Amino acid sequence: MAVSVKSIISALGVISLVCLSHLCLANESLTQTEGASSNPLSAATDPLTTNIDVGWDSKYVSQGRNNLAEGGIYWMNASVQYGNLTTYALVGRGDSQAYTEWNIGLEYALNLSEHLEANLGYQRIEGYSDSRCQDNELFAELAYTAAPWLVPSVSYVYSTEAAGYFVELSLHSYWQLTEQFTLSPYVTQGLDFKYRTEEHNGKNHLQFGLEASYNLAENIVISGHISHSIAQADIEQEAVANGDFSSQDQTYAGIHFNMSF
Repeated sequence: MAVSVKSIISALGVISLVCLSHLCLANESLTQTEGASSNPLSAATDPLTTNIDVGWDSKYVSQGRNNLAEGGIYWMNASVQYGNLTTYALVGRGDSQAYTEWNIGLEYALNLSEHLEANLGYQRIEGYSDSRCQDNELFAELAYTAAPWLVPSVSYVYSTEAAGYFVELSLHSYWQLTEQFTLSPYVTQGLDFKYRTEEHNGKNHLQFGLEASYNLAENIVISGHISHSIAQADIEQEAVANGDFSSQDQTYAGIHFNMSF
């Protein structure tokens, strides 16, 4: 079975932002956060597809960091795909504190070979909290999909505001247990190059988790995830510089409802 790189992107994530102390910091998700995928073993076959996704995550975690001081975040994403081109608008809103973000962008899918898929895209980011912040990001993803039980992939995002980039190396394993139900364990290594911090380049976090997806109908999917992120040098050095000596590891979960037509 071929695995759509669009699904891998939603599981990995590469984009979105959070507004903290006048800084624009990117999240990781085209559709929300890592682990929030729709059906990972199927791709859209219609020339024109509209997709609506709503969800909630217990924490707003991106690049291994909890971006909100309190609570989690609600998400809503609307996208229109025509052939290989997808346009989308994503909005997130904190459930316990005043925070809103918008991500509007487009991406283009490339089928480089039978089992090698890629995406290229651009996104405009606007965040509203105690202050307003904005950013422009360029991103790319590459996945080798020959075997659904072991899908290696790499994602890259460049921030014009930070003048830095972030890379994620991932392995996903898709197991279709029934016609409707799929389990997907994954592991991701994040590398920061002046994207979140200027002082350190290299290992940022190691994350692993389990995703579950259930097809309620042909075009309706409910999915969930539980994820754990282990802080590495980039996060730990940033925390110490801010006087925080507590553990920076993060555990969080989420649930999403997806409809396409």
